[in-house]
Amino acid sequence: MPMVNAALVESFDEPPHFRSVPAPEAGPGQEPVDVLAVGVHPATRGIAAGKHYTSPKKLPALAGADAVVRRADDSLGYVMVMGAGSLAERIVVDPAAVIPVPDGADPALLAATMNPALSSWAALRTRVPFQAGQAVLVHGATGNAGSMAVKVAKHLGAGRVIAAGRNRARLDELTAEGADDIVQLTPDEDATAAALAGAAAEVDVVLDYVWGPPTELAMRAVLGARTQHTRLLDWVQIGGTGGDAITLSGHALRSNAFRVLGSGFGSVETQVMQREFTELVAAIAAGGMAVRPHPFPLDQVEAAWAHQDAPGERTVILL
Repeated sequence: MPMVNAALVESFDEPPHFRSVPAPEAGPGQEPVDVLAVGVHPATRGIAAGKHYTSPKKLPALAGADAVVRRADDSLGYVMVMGAGSLAERIVVDPAAVIPVPDGADPALLAATMNPALSSWAALRTRVPFQAGQAVLVHGATGNAGSMAVKVAKHLGAGRVIAAGRNRARLDELTAEGADDIVQLTPDEDATAAALAGAAAEVDVVLDYVWGPPTELAMRAVLGARTQHTRLLDWVQIGGTGGDAITLSGHALRSNAFRVLGSGFGSVETQVMQREFTELVAAIAAGGMAVRPHPFPLDQVEAAWAHQDAPGERTVILL
């Protein structure tokens, strides 16, 4: 029986291990592909730790949630296989789910960038009526996805982007990456609220990677400072680093043109996401935005799992 090297989740309490497993056989409607690069994203780690809604029900199981692959005709593609596993030299996929990758694209860079860029891209392209020239606040901009949201918003034509986050050094770097203004989120709630009110009172969209009590503070500050309360403000919940729930005043909703909505895989139709995947892959391949890959070989998967990404970096396993 032919074998391939892979990274297996054998326990939710341990990192994936380098193992040799039987090569997969393609069933009806499936296509075998060679895996070139896999990103080690927060969701990827969460799946392997049993903490994600797509975590496998039975172990052992392949680690990995996405991949840049090579097809039989030598063309490249990108696949997202949440819950199915992608960290093996060879996997089988649904051909209809393979996103074409332009010739000459760097598989490592694409694997590093797609996941961080996808959340803000999907939010601005599918969840809100965003138009070029509008203003965007990225709440939680110093993480990888939040930092990428600054670049994505600018790439999609935002007239003004405000980056808010805790890491002052990273905020300063974001001014060179597209942010028009920055707000440091500090333990001093009054100072933070005043800074948000001064910088973001007239934004059209908030991309929120924080949620929880910090978002309650930000909502009060921004809504209280708006001069045109009939101007629509879309507040998009994407991440929850600050908590999973908020208390929202009914008065805030009644006294402003204010919408709160989420953006994730459950909120966008599959066909729409396929289209957005394709356009985002093309934008990344064209050099529109990038996260720096930190590569590891497959046989060092345990070291890859232990690596702490620096700002603007993402661990990638190359096969």
